[in-house]
Amino acid sequence: MPKQQYQVLADELKNKIDSGEWPPGTKLPSRSQLCREYGVSDTVVGKAMMILRATGLTETLEGVGVFVAAPAEA
Repeated sequence: MPKQQYQVLADELKNKIDSGEWPPGTKLPSRSQLCREYGVSDTVVGKAMMILRATGLTETLEGVGVFVAAPAEA
């Protein structure tokens, strides 16, 4: 079964974080920028961001933006 668009986008963004392209503390592009860059709707971006937040890869600062979270201490 093919992945949903939001799952594909979440995987793409996770790869950028895991590869070090977006190191901890990096501010992610805005939702509108991600919509344009990936050609998806705001809903798709929102669901992808929820996945990243739920897995601890990002943290949101209200009114400021979404940032790559520091890795959890083992």
